[in-house]
Amino acid sequence: MSVDHATVRKIASLARIAASDAEVEAMVPELNNILGFVEQLGEVDTSSVEPMTAVIPNTQRLRDDVVNADPLTGGGVQSKVLANAPAREHGFFGVPKVIE
Repeated sequence: MSVDHATVRKIASLARIAASDAEVEAMVPELNNILGFVEQLGEVDTSSVEPMTAVIPNTQRLRDDVVNADPLTGGGVQSKVLANAPAREHGFFGVPKVIE
C-alpha cells in the first residue's frame, strides 16, 4: 500500500490535525516507511510460535475468596452499614437513576 498526499490530508482531516503543505510533504515518505515495515513484519513466519501475553512467565498469587464474618475486622455488618443509607434496595445502597 502506498500513501499519497491526498491520503495524508484525509488522515489529518479525520484526526482534526491542521497540516501545512510542507508537513504533508514530509509525512508521505514517513508513513510509507511505516507501512513498509508493517508489511515486512507480515512476512515473518510465526507458525511455530505459541501465542503469549507476556515475554516472561507470570503467575498470579491467589488466595481463597472468603467472607470475613468477624464484626471487628469486617464483614457481617450489612445492617449497620445500611442503617444511615437514605435509600436501600435488596441489601444495597439505592442510588437515583442517572441515565434516562
